[in-house]
Amino acid sequence: MATPEFVLALREKIGHAPLPLVGVTAVVFKDEKILVGRRADNGSWQCVAGIVEPGEEPADTAVRECLEEAGVKVRATRLALVQQLPRTTYANGDQVDYIDLVFRCDWVDGDPHPADGELTEVGWYGLGELAQVEQSHLRKIALAIAEDDPASFSGGR
Repeated sequence: MATPEFVLALREKIGHAPLPLVGVTAVVFKDEKILVGRRADNGSWQCVAGIVEPGEEPADTAVRECLEEAGVKVRATRLALVQQLPRTTYANGDQVDYIDLVFRCDWVDGDPHPADGELTEVGWYGLGELAQVEQSHLRKIALAIAEDDPASFSGGR
């Protein structure tokens, strides 16, 4: 996954210290199928995801990431989940605390393909074909299935 320029600029100032970032996950539906792909960096199967750029609306990030990574146009229709992910420590020592905003999205146009190299495979899969998808992404899919349920919030003690 390519590191955004604004993150590289921040890393020059803070080194490997924990950096809070907002990420999005796009759970995209087309008929009874869900868009999932295999990540190039670690081989895991999951929904399209990415980092919100400065000044960008999170729903717009979900739409942008689907086009950039999978070559499909989508419309974000509902916020399904807000959660703090466990701290990620990358191989180079960089630490990130992601707040993940999960959006239900509907397919608009395009055939999925690995568009920018972040995914090696991508396509439409039915609910019974998701055995290889990461457990955390199966939860995101389950929460995004309903078209009009309120968003879920992890934590909130």
